[in-house]
Amino acid sequence: MKTTPPPAATSVPAPAWDTTATPAPTAAPPPAPTPTDEPPRNSGRGWLGWLLAALVIGGLVWAKFQFFPSTAPKGGGKGGAAAGGKGAPGGGGKGAKTPVGVFVVKATRLSDEVTSTGSVLAEEAVTIRTEIAGRITSLNFKEGQRVSKGQLLFTINADETKAALQKQQYNLKLYQDLEKRERTLLEKEYISKQEYENANNQLLTARADLQALQATLLKSNVRAPFAGQLGLSTTTVGTYVSPNTPIVTLAQTRPVKIDFGVPGRFAAQVKVGDTVRVTDEASAKQYAARVYAINPQLDPVSRTLQARARFANTHDELQPGAFVKVQLQLGQTADALQIPTEAVVPVASGYQVFVVEKGKVVAKDVKIGARSDALIQIVGGLAVGDSVVRTGVLQVKAGDAVKAQ
Repeated sequence: MKTTPPPAATSVPAPAWDTTATPAPTAAPPPAPTPTDEPPRNSGRGWLGWLLAALVIGGLVWAKFQFFPSTAPKGGGKGGAAAGGKGAPGGGGKGAKTPVGVFVVKATRLSDEVTSTGSVLAEEAVTIRTEIAGRITSLNFKEGQRVSKGQLLFTINADETKAALQKQQYNLKLYQDLEKRERTLLEKEYISKQEYENANNQLLTARADLQALQATLLKSNVRAPFAGQLGLSTTTVGTYVSPNTPIVTLAQTRPVKIDFGVPGRFAAQVKVGDTVRVTDEASAKQYAARVYAINPQLDPVSRTLQARARFANTHDELQPGAFVKVQLQLGQTADALQIPTEAVVPVASGYQVFVVEKGKVVAKDVKIGARSDALIQIVGGLAVGDSVVRTGVLQVKAGDAVKAQ
């Protein structure tokens, strides 16, 4: 059987598109990548972004537990789900209560005191110097010893003064005899009155010169002007000194004086005879002194009233020049309201405290009075029995539910 072969395939040319009338068709989009395709090159940046996001979330979680710990009580079991629900105390939900420490206000006795700084002064103090120039011939004291008033301390060479004094004594005897003869002649009217007056004037001048020499001789013996304790000295026997040369210091330290200042608003309450408590900064010991003098006017620079008290200092408890703290009691208040210092919050309008009322925080403006390191007096805004937030002040605000501890 004779078969007929199929007709040969003929090539048909592709039709030509007229681009002026119809745009040419675009190429077909590439097939979607299979799972075996190579990943895009920017996939590393995507992992880096996820890593940074995880670090930020972890930091926020750490900050929450570090600075805002949960007030939920520890414990598990079936109540765990209920503890985090609405109204469960300590569960961190809407009804969570912040634990705070409270201070119940009560009336106390308060001493109204003014605290100031002061300095200790010697009752009397002087630097011993000589009034005449010369060489020291003797030292009659020891450094640091106590001396009595009028005790001889040292002497200055006075040989020339002594010689001049003896000469003047001879002149005085001569002028006394001359005045006596002139007075006899005047009584007999042998001389005029003027001649007698000249002789008498010479006698009076000689007496004055003798007194001046005697005073100079006394200055050569330097004595203690008052009783006290001597300081240190750098002079020795044979030293030539002048009136400008300091020899030794002398101070009377029994008693001592305490100078201090009082703020001007308390000036009218300070009286002579008031007792002040003096605290030595070196030993922290307290002593009682009495005010004996007050400046009649305020210091125009510091607006303080300068006062001065005296302390017996029998056993040399206070040293002149020491720095002390002075407390002056102005009166006492029997029903003062005082709260801890940390419970008071400074605000723009003054001061404020948080009070717990019916389990919630209420902010109250207060007026303060006297204050110390631990307590502040409240003169307005609080009443006896109020529960003031003492600890946890920075964790609460007005309207928060709290649990007093």
